Amino acid sequence: MRKLLAFAVIVAGVLMASLQGCTSYKQVPYLQNSDSVDLSVALGLYDARIMPKDLLAIYVSTPENNSVSAMFNLSSIQNKNQYGEVGTTAMTAVPQRYLVSNDGKINFPLLGEIYVKGMTIPELQDYIAGRLTGTYLTKKPVVTVEMANYRVTVLGEVAKPGVYSIDKGKVNVFEALAFAGDMTIYGVRDNVQIIREDAAGHKNIHHLDLTRADVINSPYYQLQQNDVVYVTPNKAKAKNSGIGSETTLWLSSVSILISVASLVYQILK
Repeated sequence: MRKLLAFAVIVAGVLMASLQGCTSYKQVPYLQNSDSVDLSVALGLYDARIMPKDLLAIYVSTPENNSVSAMFNLSSIQNKNQYGEVGTTAMTAVPQRYLVSNDGKINFPLLGEIYVKGMTIPELQDYIAGRLTGTYLTKKPVVTVEMANYRVTVLGEVAKPGVYSIDKGKVNVFEALAFAGDMTIYGVRDNVQIIREDAAGHKNIHHLDLTRADVINSPYYQLQQNDVVYVTPNKAKAKNSGIGSETTLWLSSVSILISVASLVYQILK
């Protein structure tokens, strides 16, 4: 009888261990071989390229000619006080927004259609300022361009999956994961998937191994606007996700088996 009780305990222990699974420590830390990787390849600042369906906020400052400046910028009209009453009218210039068409163009005042696809933000700023200078303005204006809809989506085994807006115009994969609260312990760190749509509308899936430091040299380390970062679950999570009514029934059966064996042992000893 003692052997029966011991056998039941062993079976229960093995079952629980198999359900819990385990994760090797080597699969958890990021950037494990940083001492042996040449990171000089990653030198240089990243600038996102403008793509179709980007929403560009463009502000033109022309101190010498306010009437020309007003053509490019919207104006807010009224302010309200703390009681909700409309106060003195205030004209405040704000950036005008331009949606990049499927063929990569925006329709800009005075200049007409501009092909912007593939440009960086600094390149477009210089281009607009250069086109306006000499023809419409005697002095070079200050042009500010921002991406108003720069965002990335983080899904899968992270603490806070969701869509995150990026206000600084660039983000790398580690920053995106930080926005999402980092991976859970069940996330597969050596196979993070980046789903990306190029300027022609083609969708591709790329794989990043975040346990290797040379991921910083990858062309997909810096995310593009509208990228989707998907963190796949490891085998332990996959097994746990399968725990349902059948597994609960097995656990209940093992528990009953142990209880019955213990009761029989107490009666017959």
